[in-house]
Amino acid sequence: MNARGTIDRPLTHDPQKQAPMTSSPSEPQGSTTTVFNTKGAHEARQNRTREMQLIPEALARAHMEERLRDAAAGRQATHVLMARRMQRRAERVSKRARRALAMAVMQ
Repeated sequence: MNARGTIDRPLTHDPQKQAPMTSSPSEPQGSTTTVFNTKGAHEARQNRTREMQLIPEALARAHMEERLRDAAAGRQATHVLMARRMQRRAERVSKRARRALAMAVMQ
């Protein structure tokens, strides 16, 4: 196989044996990007990282608070349902007792 290497499939993976990169004639002279000073970037990145690490904790805390509110609302709804059932049961028992009393008075 006499084919030359391409960008995706270089002839060799060893950088020492690869041809050096040359600039294209259509590229203007001195068009490379300037070197930026990155002294303060490390500190800013560290602060950002700490803030980013705290986001999942805050999200989990908010999620748990929402679940606790839902559970409290569910408990309150259950209490209301139980109170209504007990009230209906008490009304039925009261009717039965009145009926029994009326039957006893009639005889």
